Amino acid sequence: MHRRLERIILKDRGRCVVRPRMDAQNQLRHGGWGKIGNRRIIATLRLQRLVHHDLILSSALTMPGAGTDKTKRWIKTPAPIVVLVEPQLGENIGAAARAMANFGLSRLRLVKPLQGWPNEKARVMAAGADRILDSAVLYDSLNDAIGDCSFVLATTARNHDQAKPVVSAEAAASEMAARVAAGESIAIIFGRERIGLENHEVALADRIVTLPVNPAFASLNLAQAVVVVAYEWFKRA
Repeated sequence: MHRRLERIILKDRGRCVVRPRMDAQNQLRHGGWGKIGNRRIIATLRLQRLVHHDLILSSALTMPGAGTDKTKRWIKTPAPIVVLVEPQLGENIGAAARAMANFGLSRLRLVKPLQGWPNEKARVMAAGADRILDSAVLYDSLNDAIGDCSFVLATTARNHDQAKPVVSAEAAASEMAARVAAGESIAIIFGRERIGLENHEVALADRIVTLPVNPAFASLNLAQAVVVVAYEWFKRA
């Protein structure tokens, strides 16, 4: 595409003008093709700007590589705590831990996991995020799990009829980033796979986080919900 932009061919009612390596701005400056030709030059200029913008965006992104590279430094920065309330399946705990590792979250708290803890199925699904599982802390109640946190967010797709601000994952991440930077301890609560969080559990939160999903099928897998929120956090960390 860029080579074609360097050699612009303008056609105006049967005439063809070829000016190798002359950009569209210079061609417009030299003029002489009438209104139709000038419109084509202006369209080319816009295309050049779009290509330049895309190149700037692509150069700003860094490709992390695939898989687990143990030679690279594990990200250790202050970050929110992920709290899973009565997770039903060990596999979902492991998948959530993997999502956390992907996006720089390392502190996991579990409230009464139904299949007990530790759980070998969780380790298999974690796919190498063992350190998050090894450092996970068990609690008997949600109150205990968030007792040392100054700011708490509850994730849910249901209307719990509570007078609390409802925010997107993106807005939640922005607020969390500012509070973590100020030294606060932040927790993000995720509910059970089948019924999510109960009303009294949501009542413990300062914000409700919800995701824009298909209203006809709003149920997300636990780890999927974690990965969306974790991704938004990591963009601002």
